[in-house]
Amino acid sequence: MPQAHKERGLVRELARQVSQIASEPRMEAIRKRWRDVNALRKPDRAPVWCRPVGCWDEILSPSTLVCQDPWLRQLEYSLRQITAKYDIDDDTPVEGYWAIQAVFTVTPANTWGVEVSHRQPETEGGAWAFDPALKTEADFGRLRSPVFTYDAAKTREHVGRTEDLIGDILPVRLVMEAPLGATLGTAADLRGLQQVMIDMIAEPHLVHRLMTWIRDATLQAMDQAQATGLVTPNNTGPMVCSDPIGEAAPDGTYTYRNCWCMANSQEFDQVSPAMWEEFCLNYQKPIFERFGLVGYGCCENLTKKIDGVLSIPNLRILVCSAWTNLGTVIERVGRSCCIMWRQKASDVVFPDDVSRVRHDLLEGARRLQGCFYQVVLRELQTLAGHPDRLHVWTALAKEAATRYA
Repeated sequence: MPQAHKERGLVRELARQVSQIASEPRMEAIRKRWRDVNALRKPDRAPVWCRPVGCWDEILSPSTLVCQDPWLRQLEYSLRQITAKYDIDDDTPVEGYWAIQAVFTVTPANTWGVEVSHRQPETEGGAWAFDPALKTEADFGRLRSPVFTYDAAKTREHVGRTEDLIGDILPVRLVMEAPLGATLGTAADLRGLQQVMIDMIAEPHLVHRLMTWIRDATLQAMDQAQATGLVTPNNTGPMVCSDPIGEAAPDGTYTYRNCWCMANSQEFDQVSPAMWEEFCLNYQKPIFERFGLVGYGCCENLTKKIDGVLSIPNLRILVCSAWTNLGTVIERVGRSCCIMWRQKASDVVFPDDVSRVRHDLLEGARRLQGCFYQVVLRELQTLAGHPDRLHVWTALAKEAATRYA
């Protein structure tokens, strides 16, 4: 049997496994759990979800993949990631279709008219550094507003090829979201994080100029994408699985009012609430106003910025990172929105004894009892020699969520 035929057969078999997972009764229970908590209805328990991010190689080594064809290999990897998460047994909602992103071309090709680049680490696992293009005020004149153009031919090609391979097992669905995110962290990529912080004090007009540019480009890109009539609701998957957000227009099309927007302010973590609002949040709000529901926060400390976060239009999820004071969030948020209670990855993966992990989960769930919340573990970069740690953490988190449901 030719290798290509074997590889296609392998991918089809993996697609069958994913289709079976999606149709299991427990998947509907998982979806309902997310829908309830995000609708501010009492779920059977808080949903529990982990995102491996940088430790996927420790869960699913590329050396275990079979397919050599690049496209089939990527499909194999994506499908195996789903079965791996199924084995971890968290509340990952698996849908019975395969999503294909609409294809857009962007002009200029580098998006902003200047190159966004980073200095790479010299050692494996090291940290990269910003290498900003906007080194002087004169460089700001090199910025160009990106134009996003829908590539119907390439999109049809991607959809058709996938349909031919697995469409009879997992129906293929075209999806399209906003081309640029609302976090606006591109400011640090273009100017450098340290320089942005200096500018906020020494050259505030430059920060305002840059944030205005990025905000307007983001809104313009949204208009360009929405004009295609292909915007699709994104109320599926972990964190944002929810009831439909509004209804389609009479012609069956959707807008961003039918979508979630997830954003954060990590680049502005170290500045005061007043400076964060002036230089970041006030530029994000016009974008947020275009969406039906908003989730805000990531790894930044929002303890002293909660009032500002609560002023966001259509806010539904407030992220309480490991650096944000949980007690303050509970006191200020109450039941007004869903709290995404994020765990500190290093505290979870490094200890040999998980008794402290269990204690912290139980104590946090006890304090959150009566609130609408999710238990989320993200930003994992290593399992630190504990290959079963995500299985263990998931079981402990579900135990805590169930006890204090």
